[in-house]
Amino acid sequence: MLYYLIVCRSLTYAQRTASVLERVGIGAHILRSPKIIAGEGTYSRGEGCSHSVKISQRSLPEALLVLQRADLTPKRIFITAGAGSYQEVEL
Repeated sequence: MLYYLIVCRSLTYAQRTASVLERVGIGAHILRSPKIIAGEGTYSRGEGCSHSVKISQRSLPEALLVLQRADLTPKRIFITAGAGSYQEVEL
């Protein structure tokens, strides 16, 4: 199953993001960002982003609108690319 990871700058930001999404019925799960996107891999920009919010693929368009209205613009977004790899989504 494909899903998106919304990379957050802190655990608090991830909690706010998940809370806003869940209030409108979008399932959101907070997790530690995979090492490859958290500051130790190919996709890293050395930002040390340690937490992400996981949402289903079909929820992304609505999630982006909800987050924009709540002034919680995502820092970066990745989609699963299979076999534990991720591809950054351009916003």
